[in-house]
Amino acid sequence: MLATRTGMRYRVLYLGGSSDRMTLTALKKIRALANAGAVVVGKRPGETPSLADDPAAWQAEADAVFGKAGETAPRALGQGRVFPSGSLGEAFAALKVAPDFAYELEGTKLRYLHRQMKDGDLYFISNREARPVSVTAAFRVSGRAPEFWDAITGKVTPASYKIADGRTSVPLALAANGSTFVVFRRPAKATLRTVPEPTETTMQTLNGTWTLAFQPGRGAPASIIEKTLASWSDSADPGVRYFSGTGTYTTVFTMKGYKPGRRYVLDLGDVRELADVSVNGKPLGILWATPFKLDVTKALKPGRNVLQVKVANLWVNRLIGDAQPNAKQKYTFTVIPTYRADAPLRASGLLGPVEIRSVKGKQR
Repeated sequence: MLATRTGMRYRVLYLGGSSDRMTLTALKKIRALANAGAVVVGKRPGETPSLADDPAAWQAEADAVFGKAGETAPRALGQGRVFPSGSLGEAFAALKVAPDFAYELEGTKLRYLHRQMKDGDLYFISNREARPVSVTAAFRVSGRAPEFWDAITGKVTPASYKIADGRTSVPLALAANGSTFVVFRRPAKATLRTVPEPTETTMQTLNGTWTLAFQPGRGAPASIIEKTLASWSDSADPGVRYFSGTGTYTTVFTMKGYKPGRRYVLDLGDVRELADVSVNGKPLGILWATPFKLDVTKALKPGRNVLQVKVANLWVNRLIGDAQPNAKQKYTFTVIPTYRADAPLRASGLLGPVEIRSVKGKQR
């Protein structure tokens, strides 16, 4: 990897993912790189995997590169440096190189990839938490204004930022297990920009009756009436409890407080696993990841509205149902049995709560 700071460039050899075994040849290569000016970050290997290596020669070479076993203090080697602690943070701090991407939020797991383009920099940021996360992230980029690129919708929106000390800080709001692209490609016109976030106000929660029709030939009844949204796996009816396939939810509601010119979104809440949404017969798209939310402005109308949500789940519950000792008919086939009869069922269906919200501000 290449680490940089103003006026300086470093070639960094990071051994963090390597084994604690290393050949004599590899040790000599690492020593040659360090002598030529490379920065080596990695812990001292414990032994060689090769029977052809002379133990004394291997030991001497390992000591020359990493120091004696147990030593972790940084050491100079030729024109380069070695950090036997294996810590990139320690190495970059000693070299006075700011992290390429950094954030401060205890217990949060974010991952990133950075690609340099001809006209700027592209970062892919991924939230590894099963909960929404809001952080301010610092990027080792200066002089360019950041944008958010949405890989699902294709929309490009400006981001708030602050440029200081050769870095750009950007507020990030990531959905549970969500991700975004942060792209720096246009010159910044100022060192600070604040983009107002859109605000949502819940207009109503759809607590009415739902008709739930099941895909035929899968063991479930043709349809049922639900007064409260719940997982199919909680049903007392085995045909519903073990159902895997597509269930179609339909409800009729009266839109309250509708005003032309406003923007409205539909939030389905929790969905397991995929939803195909239409309002008043107009298809609005398929949702497969949190947040299960989409714009319904063009389909919504004052007064009576019809919402239809087709939900498809995984086939795990059907496999478990077919494994039951009292199962009269099997609807699935696998070469090797995958789930036992006592395996836990997966939550399935539209779980909600389902809400209509009005939105003020520009859409991201």
